[in-house]
Amino acid sequence: MQTKIKPITPETLSEAKNIILEGGVVAMPTETVYGLGGNAFDDGAVQRIFEVKGRPNDNPLIAHVHSGYDISRIIDYDPPYAKKLREAFLPGPLTLVYPSTGKVSPYVSCGLNTLAVRVPAHAGAQAFLKEVDIPIVAPSANLSKHVSPTSAKHVFEDFDGKIPLILDGGECVGGIESTVCDVTGEVPVILRPGLITREMIAEVVGDCKEDKPDLTKAEKVKSPGVLYKHYSPRCKTMLFLADELEKALQAIADNAGLKIGVLCEEEKVTVLESLAVRVFSLGDTETEMASRLYKLLRDAEKECDLLIAIEPKKQDGVMIGVLNRLRKACTSKDVRH
Repeated sequence: MQTKIKPITPETLSEAKNIILEGGVVAMPTETVYGLGGNAFDDGAVQRIFEVKGRPNDNPLIAHVHSGYDISRIIDYDPPYAKKLREAFLPGPLTLVYPSTGKVSPYVSCGLNTLAVRVPAHAGAQAFLKEVDIPIVAPSANLSKHVSPTSAKHVFEDFDGKIPLILDGGECVGGIESTVCDVTGEVPVILRPGLITREMIAEVVGDCKEDKPDLTKAEKVKSPGVLYKHYSPRCKTMLFLADELEKALQAIADNAGLKIGVLCEEEKVTVLESLAVRVFSLGDTETEMASRLYKLLRDAEKECDLLIAIEPKKQDGVMIGVLNRLRKACTSKDVRH
């Protein structure tokens, strides 16, 4: 199979629609990361996504719809506070988990009676979703456990020869996956942190909780990105706390024979510039750190034998989502955390 990267035009949208309606898979941009899209109603298409990604079949998918889609077709109950969240944040990087009508493929939610739904803000994603006018399940367009893609090139690196079409919508501006929020109970509960924070949600609806799943129990989860190692570069990693710069410097000295990269916030760059290491700056702000993280992890795996990551000092707000990804990316036997 030849994999083509094409700009989003009326012609390529029509081509993408035909692939989707024939049970195929198309990579699509969103404002957060690129997604690997398939028809949510088609068992074969959904299973194909799991197969192509190498994704465990107990890790649920998110159904993406355009801003005018009638979600009552696919959800069984819409609490009043969920409508407030949609009005405040959608289209945007927020996924809401509702009771499902059961009309989408059972493989989407791994047999659960819930359905995660998202309305992406990316103009190209909206154009694609309006063209097909059906829910599109679209997990991040990377091989399972690899770093999520923020460009069409990243998708091509993982799926060359495995999918027919990548719709090129440019670089993703958000950089980490959407916040996933369960709206099946009396108050919203964050299942996966992201760019929409607990405080932002609580400000709109009065309350918001955060789920702390017990991953030692054999229970199905409602959200992707909760189980398993995720977002990982293909090089060795070490992770240090924000105040462990001296330990990180010692780790650099101890591994002097390797090509070493250091991932850190901008304020630590000057300390590291004199060392024989490649420094990957996350930047200064929450927005910069979220948008740069995955690209830098992919850059690091190409240039380094060992990536030493130092957590940023700021650890609240959007940084909860950034740190969630960074810690999962650097979870290995080499972690110092």
